[in-house]
Amino acid sequence: MELKERFLKYVSFDTQSDENSETFPSTEKQLVLLNYLADEMRSLGMTDVTVDSHGYAMGTIPASAGLENAPVIGFISHVDTSPDMSGKDVRPHVIEDYDGGDIRLNAALTMRVEDFPELASFKGHTLIHTDGTTLLGADDKAGCAEIMTAAEYLLLHPEVRHGKIRIGFTPDEEIGRGVDFFDVQAFGADFAYTMDGGYEGELEYENFNAASAVIDIQGRNVHPGYAKDKMINAIQVACELNALIPAVQRPEHTEGYEGFFHCVGLNGTVENARISYIIRDHDSDRFEQKKVWMWSCVDLLQKRYGKEVLKLTIKDQYFNMRKMVEPHPQVIDKALEAMRQAGVEPIVRPIRGGTDGARLSFMGLPCPNLFTGGMNFHGKFEYCSLDTMRRATQVIVNLARLWAE
Repeated sequence: MELKERFLKYVSFDTQSDENSETFPSTEKQLVLLNYLADEMRSLGMTDVTVDSHGYAMGTIPASAGLENAPVIGFISHVDTSPDMSGKDVRPHVIEDYDGGDIRLNAALTMRVEDFPELASFKGHTLIHTDGTTLLGADDKAGCAEIMTAAEYLLLHPEVRHGKIRIGFTPDEEIGRGVDFFDVQAFGADFAYTMDGGYEGELEYENFNAASAVIDIQGRNVHPGYAKDKMINAIQVACELNALIPAVQRPEHTEGYEGFFHCVGLNGTVENARISYIIRDHDSDRFEQKKVWMWSCVDLLQKRYGKEVLKLTIKDQYFNMRKMVEPHPQVIDKALEAMRQAGVEPIVRPIRGGTDGARLSFMGLPCPNLFTGGMNFHGKFEYCSLDTMRRATQVIVNLARLWAE
């Protein structure tokens, strides 16, 4: 199956994950694509194809004769799409030889170069974009399509010699649970790469340290006409708390290695409210300082309103993979060489987010992240470059060969 056809097939599956679900995977519909991928792996001639009780789909491309002892390399992508926007009934549009100008998504919505200046760099590419009513699903079905297309190529071209290659597809990455039950030992790779990046050339082996913070506020509701010195308005307390967070450390004011506090939810009434944050920083010391700042803000308001009014819960989510990947420089060096051989100029920069690879690296599987060609993830302006997807596919083939040399 050709790469474009494969990608368009994958985005037709609704695989949105659900952060409020207590099951794993969080939605049954993810299993439909995971099982489809397993069937496709079998049809291509892969071996050891499994879908385990948690939905992880895995398969093997056997080693070329004489290379059975070469390092085992893995390629991993996630099938779920973000809860931020619907992934149902995706209607992708294809632009051949993009002219570098604004893109009309539908009668009411245009993706303008003024708002997304990187669009101009894709002039001449074949672009695939949304119709403005759903996300596209390039995050991470572009990665899935690239891995499967590269696997098909390797299976059809035995002259490209390689060691044993393991393929893995995961659910629930978008809600931070993607590798909760991933069996690293069963996967059996020495090193792996997640295909989950964006812009062409991206190579990422640094990511945020991440935590969530939830503040539950118990107010005191009294008739507003008689509330003086009695009422505690939980909504107002939440607003006071948010005002204590440095404005310059919000996502909209940060870049590069700068961390942030991001308010992701505020719900409530006078009686009860909840305000939720995610806390991010690449530097572990600054990350800890941010958590201490959050505790100090809550402590200040507890002194003002009473300890029983505010309850803070902070949970670490994942950590910077850099310290787990750097001891294995060959993982990075081979990725850089694979890109150059594909005519791609590497761009090494930190992820302002996280991937399954970050957690896998701490589980004993060093796993940097490579580009896929998708852009503007998680929303109606999402698009991808088919030209970049083809080069990402070539990078996978090159890596398979380089690890066998």
